[in-house]
Parts: sequence; structure tokens; C-alpha cells
Amino acid sequence: MREVLWTATAPLRDLDLPVKWVRGEAVHLTLKFLGDVADEREPELAAALTSAAAGTRTLSLALGGFGVFPDFRRPRVVWVGIAPEPGLEILQHRVEQEFAPLGFPSEARPFRPHVTLGRAARDARPPAFTGLEEALSRLAFAETALVSALDLMQSTLQSGGAVYHVTHSERLP
Repeated sequence: MREVLWTATAPLRDLDLPVKWVRGEAVHLTLKFLGDVADEREPELAAALTSAAAGTRTLSLALGGFGVFPDFRRPRVVWVGIAPEPGLEILQHRVEQEFAPLGFPSEARPFRPHVTLGRAARDARPPAFTGLEEALSRLAFAETALVSALDLMQSTLQSGGAVYHVTHSERLP
């Protein structure tokens, strides 16, 4: 699915927009961003993840439709959407519930499942994104992804973008 998505979104990268594109192998769905966390907290985070995943089965997620956050006048994030899926909503809520007692407050904004494709450069001006909305509307992509694991990931920022490392994984039967 990652390769198909990378190929489908090639026309966006050809536009030479001030966007840092997420490499294909780094594409993922974030249920909760924890920020900077000390390595010694990993056992409690892994336990919370195990608890959140308990009883959750493999999820079938329909990806399709493109957009930006917050809006096309000043895009910060370019994304591909994920169709509503009750199992995903429940899992994300359970992750919030398990991590809140560990000092990670619940997200105030409603959960909008998406896969980030790229992030706008901090100094980018709105005129630099001329044509983005039209380019997104022309993209054709509709795929189903089977999610069979819930991962605790550590990201390390490097010059080529974030590098992700799975520190704990829970299989979803």
C-alpha cells in the first residue's frame, strides 16, 4: 500500500512545493503523539499499549481522498484520508484512556484519521501553494490497508526527515 500511495502522489512532489514529503517507508497512522519521552519510561508505555490493544482485532481501513490541515489558504499538512471505521475510533479512544494517567493529556481536538504525506516548510508563504488544491483533486487513490499491529514508535529527526523505530509492538489477531 505504501508503494502504491507513493506512486499515486508523485504528481504532488513534481510541483516543487515548499513541502517536506514523508518517505514511503515512513508513512504511518498516528493514534497519539507522545512527544519527548525518557527511554526509561518505555516499560510503562508498552504496558499501556498492551492494555489499549487488548481484544482489538485486525482492522481494515479504506484510504482515499486528499486534503490539507488547516485549510488551503495556509496548508501545514498534506494528507490522505481514512474512511470512518468504528474499530479504529474505539482503539484510538482506548489509547487516549490508557496514556492519560501516565501524564499524556487526551487530545482536545476530535480524532480525524489520516496519513500525513507531507508538512509545509515553516517559512512557506500562501502563494507558494498555488495549484495544490487542484492537484489534490486530480489524484486517484483508493486502497484498503489491513492493520494487524499497534506499534509504539520512537522518531528521530534527521536532515532527510524523521526516522522511525518500533520499540514495542502489539499484534492484533
